[in-house]
Amino acid sequence: MWKGDNMEKAILVGLWLNEDKQFESSMRELALLAEACNVEVLGTMTQRAESATANFYIGSGKVEELKQLIQTLEADLVVFDDELSPSHIRNLEKALSCKVIDRTILILDIFASRAKTKEAMLQVELAQSQYMLPRVVGLYSSLSRQKSGTGSKGPGEQQIELDRRILRENIYRLRQELKELVTIRRTQRQKRTKDGVFTVAIAGYTNAGKSTLLNRLLTYSTVRQDKVVFEKNMLFATLETSTRSITLANNHQFLATDTVGFISRLPHHLVEAFKSTLEEIREANLILHVVDAANPEAEQQIAVVEEVLKSIEVVDIPVVYVYNKIDLVEHRPTLSREPALFASAQTGEGFDKLVALIDEAIAGKYRRVWLRLPYDKGGIYNQLKEQCDVFQTEYKEDGIHVEVSLPEALYQKHKDYIQ
Repeated sequence: MWKGDNMEKAILVGLWLNEDKQFESSMRELALLAEACNVEVLGTMTQRAESATANFYIGSGKVEELKQLIQTLEADLVVFDDELSPSHIRNLEKALSCKVIDRTILILDIFASRAKTKEAMLQVELAQSQYMLPRVVGLYSSLSRQKSGTGSKGPGEQQIELDRRILRENIYRLRQELKELVTIRRTQRQKRTKDGVFTVAIAGYTNAGKSTLLNRLLTYSTVRQDKVVFEKNMLFATLETSTRSITLANNHQFLATDTVGFISRLPHHLVEAFKSTLEEIREANLILHVVDAANPEAEQQIAVVEEVLKSIEVVDIPVVYVYNKIDLVEHRPTLSREPALFASAQTGEGFDKLVALIDEAIAGKYRRVWLRLPYDKGGIYNQLKEQCDVFQTEYKEDGIHVEVSLPEALYQKHKDYIQ
């Protein structure tokens, strides 16, 4: 719907409301979002105010100043660091004779260009359609509004109603398609729960290093996987939820899921559209909250992630805060959350401790028992040696006595052999 290739030269605009302490970092982030959309930032304009104006969001004097700046710098795009109302966009485009977009469109554009799986593409298209629905008004302002009869609509209004109907039908279709995919995903999760599979969700701010962290965890698996996940130093490098199985040296197994990154003022349409994906976090046994320790706004980013997790009703799930990218900092920041640890997904520093914490959490879900297996059940014993942590084995007249740590699924399966 919006292509970054068409957004070439932009001026960024921000309204500094009530001395907001996060304003400057938000504007820096807006520049990174523009860069992620292949937009060249020519300049920035800001205004201090107590509230946005009804007509133009910024003051009328600033609008004139912005118009001059557009002409001087030959910009073809203006990007506002906030979600604009339909009337703001309409009035600004008319006054500036220039395309005007907001932070939400930039984020939606990035998601649209990065979505690869069918589910992600449907989720992004749904969010875009929901964003566009109230903004159809004004897109046909140049068309005739002359009434051809009492109570009848001009062609412009007819076109608006037609577009609204198309968008509503599209939203309904997308929701139905997503519902089918959600059913499949939930069935998979229910099977994992039934099988007692321990799940670890990797969450955090965009570009905190979640995918790199997952790839580092894969190196601890005794069952090696060549299927690493895509990683890159950029905002929203990956949108797809990637899940990998990891088997530790003591045969403890868990599934690690890399989830979509969060960002300040993540459009609520996106949060709604991606809720089915974010359910992976809500139903995990453990959350690794990855923090970019090298980012000066790390504390604000932690707060943003915690707020989004709260909004999707993530409660009562243990969280480990992983202060990542510690190799890039000269002085280690103060750990403001517990349990927490310093780590570097690039160098591997701190990962022995992280894996030990995960293993400790898994062990809490295991039951250490003695089983007595008849000698004709040697196949069960071999399976236990392959899949579980076996502590002791004694061969007696009445069978094989084995002390073993069992996950819930195997405990239920073999409980008749428990001594």
